[in-house]
Amino acid sequence: MPRQVSAGVLAHRSGPEGPEFLLVHPGGPFWARKDAAAWSIPKGLVEPGEETWAAAAREFAEELGQPIIGEADPLTPCPTPGGKLVLAWLVAADLDLSVLVSNRFEMEWPRGSGRLQSFPEVDRAAYFPGATALEKIHRGQRPILDEAIARLSGW
Repeated sequence: MPRQVSAGVLAHRSGPEGPEFLLVHPGGPFWARKDAAAWSIPKGLVEPGEETWAAAAREFAEELGQPIIGEADPLTPCPTPGGKLVLAWLVAADLDLSVLVSNRFEMEWPRGSGRLQSFPEVDRAAYFPGATALEKIHRGQRPILDEAIARLSGW
């Protein structure tokens, strides 16, 4: 079975103590009370025949409700413990996150109830300084953030 490939964008901006990184928190009941190691870069699966940067930009727009504009600098592909390969791009972007418009997904909730409920794929988005972002980002994506912090350390 071929490995699933996800593509995403790690947006960053200048903060008072150095670069800050944009992470998103997954919506739905499973993640509702989780914070540490629960956040992610905006990303999603690459569709068959889709160009990977196009997939990353599409997923960003679907999860945040706004496009990503800026020069995209590719980061090293990151295999995750779950078997996916995450392709990510670093983009300088200071976005207004006051209005978050995310796509939605349906799932049976409560489990076993037979009732489908709709949840936003992303329920929060925020910029975090590097050290805080490292605490919040999903463990499988830490190498992406580590590389971005190293690249921007002299920024």
